[in-house]
Amino acid sequence: MSSRRLLNRLYYFTVEDEGILNEAFPKFETKAFCIAYKLVDTDDVFVTTAETKEMMDRHDLPYNLLAEEEAGKIALLHSVQSKEELADYDDSIKALVLAHRGIGAICVGVNGEPGISELVAESPGDFSYFTAPAGHTFLWRLVPDRRTAKALVKKLLPGDKKAVEWAESLPLASARELKTYH
Repeated sequence: MSSRRLLNRLYYFTVEDEGILNEAFPKFETKAFCIAYKLVDTDDVFVTTAETKEMMDRHDLPYNLLAEEEAGKIALLHSVQSKEELADYDDSIKALVLAHRGIGAICVGVNGEPGISELVAESPGDFSYFTAPAGHTFLWRLVPDRRTAKALVKKLLPGDKKAVEWAESLPLASARELKTYH
């Protein structure tokens, strides 16, 4: 894992053939966590982390850089367990959120916990997941705007003042403020 940077970036890119990602990533150094998510509702636009982009550059993987976004603009509200297990993977989770054109995400628990499947069943398209190296699959409620974030923390985490502060202080008001990748 590379050292943390103050201004990490997330990148939008395209490749001629997405199969080259499947071939190249496993060949990268084992200490690197390389990930690229296909942007929702696109055929060929991906989002990745600075660490993955550095590996792609180091290995001369051909891609077309479209735009970059400050990772700090995407906010995560961790659970105690997700913070412990996923602290080194925040940028990867933020890339996942950005691939869904979200401005944040709330960890709602671990797959298989009581009540999780009912929560996801209400609106499955609003959730995604990230599996920790320890094996737990954490479910994330994607947040498209600050107003939705405020409503969600009231519903999911009633009485949690830190969660309310998180929702009120999201760096972006809505996904419309995200950079375009065209």
